[in-house]
Amino acid sequence: MSGEPIRRVVIVGGGTAGWMAAAGLSKVLGDLPGLSFTLVESDVIGTVGVGEATIPQIQAFNALLGLDENEFVRQTHATYKLGIEFVDWLRKGHSYVHPFGTYGIDMMGIEFHHFWLRGQALGDATDLDAYSIAAMAGKAGKFFWPDRTNPNSPLSKLGYAFQFDAGRYARYLRGQAEAQGVKRVEGRIVSVEQHGETGFIKAAVLDNGMRVEGELFIDCSGFRSLLLGQTLGVPFTDWSKWLPCDRAIAIPCELGGEAVPLTRSTARPAGWQWRIPLQHRIGNGHVYSSAHTNEAEAEELLVTNLDGKPLAEPNRLRFQAGHREKAWDKNVVALGLAGGFLEPLESTSIHLVQSAIARLLTLWPTNAFSAKEIERFNSENEQEYIDIRDFLVLHYKATERDDSEFWRYCRELPPPDGLREKLEMFASSGRIIREHNELFTETSWLSVMVGQGAPAGGYHPAAHLLDEAETGRRLAHIRDVVAQAVSQMPMQGQFLAQQGSAIPASERITA
Repeated sequence: MSGEPIRRVVIVGGGTAGWMAAAGLSKVLGDLPGLSFTLVESDVIGTVGVGEATIPQIQAFNALLGLDENEFVRQTHATYKLGIEFVDWLRKGHSYVHPFGTYGIDMMGIEFHHFWLRGQALGDATDLDAYSIAAMAGKAGKFFWPDRTNPNSPLSKLGYAFQFDAGRYARYLRGQAEAQGVKRVEGRIVSVEQHGETGFIKAAVLDNGMRVEGELFIDCSGFRSLLLGQTLGVPFTDWSKWLPCDRAIAIPCELGGEAVPLTRSTARPAGWQWRIPLQHRIGNGHVYSSAHTNEAEAEELLVTNLDGKPLAEPNRLRFQAGHREKAWDKNVVALGLAGGFLEPLESTSIHLVQSAIARLLTLWPTNAFSAKEIERFNSENEQEYIDIRDFLVLHYKATERDDSEFWRYCRELPPPDGLREKLEMFASSGRIIREHNELFTETSWLSVMVGQGAPAGGYHPAAHLLDEAETGRRLAHIRDVVAQAVSQMPMQGQFLAQQGSAIPASERITA
C-alpha cells in the first residue's frame, strides 16, 4: 500500500457518534506509533440525544471496547431489550413483537416457519410470537442471559440488546476514550481550511482562534454535516418518497406503565410513537409527517399518551430520510446523522455508526487515501442504508390501515425493488430471502411480514414430511417449552438487582 501512515485524526462533534468513534478507533489503533486522536465539541451546541434503543450487534462493539456489561448497564441507566413491540400497525387493536433471536427450531432440514405456516393452514391460529422466547419473555417483563453452551436449551434461541440514556452513554464512552489517549478540545468551529488544489480538509478553526489540524477527519457534526455536506458539498439522496415522516418530538417522562424489556412503537394517524423504558425514566417520541399533521397536534397526541409526567421541554427535530451520496469523500468520513438519517423505527441509528466504524477500521487508509478503499467503503455503506430502508418501508407498505391520508399514501406507494422482490417471493411460496448477508435476518423479515399481514402463498413442500397430527404435536410442544422457560426466568428488575447493575432507587424518577 502506498502512502505514509495517518498521524492525526480529528473527530468533529461529540454525542453518541463522536464518542463511539473516539472510543472504538483509539481502542483498536491507539498503540500505532505517532497516531493521535482529537475530538472537537462545543458544550454550547446540543446533541440530538434521542437514540436510546439498540439492536444485538451492540454487544460486539461493547466487547471490542472490553466493557463490563453490568457496569455499562448501571452507568448508562440501561434496561435490557428483547425486541420491539408494534402496536396498531397492522390494524388498530393488533400488536406483535419483532423479537431478537429465532422462532422455534428448524426441522427436517427446513426453517421452522414453514411448519408454522402449515399449522396455520391446518387451522392452528396460534400467533408466531408464541414460538419466540424473546417475544414471550419480553411481554412478561422477564429477562435472563442466553445460554450458548446448550443448543437444546430454549435460552440458546434468545438474543438481546439494550435501551439506555444516550447522554449517559456518550459520557461513559468519553471516559473510555480519554483513558485511551483521546484528547478533547472544547470549542465551536467557525471555519474550515481546505487545501487549495486537492480540496482536502487541512484544519478546523475554532471560535477562540485555535486551529485543529489533521490528516483524516471524522464528521460527527449531526444533521449539519459540517465537513461532508457543507464544506465538501456532497449531495444528499432523498428517500422521503418512501419514508415520508420528516419531524419528531421527543419528551422524557416519569416511570409508569409496564416495565418490560421491549421498545414499543405505536402507530398514530400520521406516523408513530416510541416508548423506551429505562431504569430511571421513560424515553418517548412522536415521529410524524408534516404533510399529514401539524406540530401542535403531534405534540398534543404525544403528551396525552405518556405514562408519567413530562420531565423536560419537548425536543423538536426536523429531518429528511436518506443519505449523502458518499459517506467518505477526500479525507472526510461521515458517521451518524452527518452521513444520513433513517427514522429509528427499528433502532438502527447507533448500529449504523458502529458498522461504519468497523468498516473504516477494515479499510483504514494511509495519507495517500486510495480511491479503491474509499469506493468500497461507500458502496458497502450505501447498500446497508438501502437494506435498512427497505425493511422500514415494509412496516408502512404492508398494513390494513386506511383510516387516514397518511396510511393510504403508504399503502398505495410502489415499494423499492428489493422490498418488492421479497414480498413477491413470500407471496409465492412463503420463503424469506436474505440478500448479501444484510443486517436483518430471515427471522426479522418473517416477523414483520407476518406481523404486518403480508400474505404467504404456501410453504416448503418438505413440511409434509410430518403428518398433520405430528405437525400439531410438535408445534404444541415448542410452545410449551417456550412458556416453561419463560416461567422460570426472573423479572427484569430482579435480574438487574441480582447482577449488581440496578441503579439506586433514589435515582428512579417516579410520581
